[in-house]
Amino acid sequence: MNEPMDEHNPDFDTFQDPLLRHAELDDSFDSESVKSEESTESTESSGIVQADSYWSISRMPLTSLVFTLPLVLAYEGGVLLMGRSSPRNGADVWLRQLLDSMGFGDYFLLPTLTILGLLAWHHVEHDRWFFRPHVFFGMLLECLLLAFLLVAVARLQQSLWPVSPELIDTQGAISVHAARPLPHRLPFAERLLTVAVENEPQRGIFSRVVGFCGAGLYEEVLFRLLFLPIFAWILMRIGLRSDGAWMWSCLLTSLLFSTAHYIGPMGDSFDLYSFTFRTVAGIFFSTLFLSRGFGIAAGSHAAYDMIVGFL
Repeated sequence: MNEPMDEHNPDFDTFQDPLLRHAELDDSFDSESVKSEESTESTESSGIVQADSYWSISRMPLTSLVFTLPLVLAYEGGVLLMGRSSPRNGADVWLRQLLDSMGFGDYFLLPTLTILGLLAWHHVEHDRWFFRPHVFFGMLLECLLLAFLLVAVARLQQSLWPVSPELIDTQGAISVHAARPLPHRLPFAERLLTVAVENEPQRGIFSRVVGFCGAGLYEEVLFRLLFLPIFAWILMRIGLRSDGAWMWSCLLTSLLFSTAHYIGPMGDSFDLYSFTFRTVAGIFFSTLFLSRGFGIAAGSHAAYDMIVGFL
């Protein structure tokens, strides 16, 4: 008959050691598993915090939509209040003419497509569907700072590249209409980044604010939201690398943006000074669009026009 194994028996120690080692290994694995899970949770938590930072949230298409919605309402609502035949931004007119040529002439189609386009972009980016209200005020401040930065660039160009006397009005402001026989002279900077199709010589403050909102919105929709990625896609299809395609796209769309200010019966008279700055401004807004999103680009554009238009 088998006798119970004595704890002091060497055979008992031999039998027990593997069991103890196995238990210790299990405890070690459990401990490492817990640490791994804690590390994973910590990493995911830090990733969420990083993903929810101001810089990432503010460049999301959904955030851009919420931020630029006041520009949409101000411009479209202002045009309706003044009458649909009132002066409109050139980019707005061209986009509507394009839609009309395709058989889509509904008045509210353009702002609707702008909103749907940003929503579709957000969906394609697989971003989360949320908005942080506090980000709105940060974006507003950022746009103002960037607008003043562009004003500083304009002043720097003016100091390095003196303007010819015929472009200076009686009050010392630069005017693109100084050589024209008009009863008034608009400051050069006021129309610097606004594609105009206006048909009246004098506009009130309300009309000017509406026009600045339209410039910031639809010029960025046309040249940055539409043309910039389309040009980059074409350049990549013909063999350019991604970085080179985007760089050349920024330059080409900026040249097109500058050229657009001289097109049409109400376009400005061409001069190299304003063309150069508008090209630089186009590159500036293209860089903002790629690095900070559509909202910051459109907001900075509108803020710049308002600053130089009223200050």
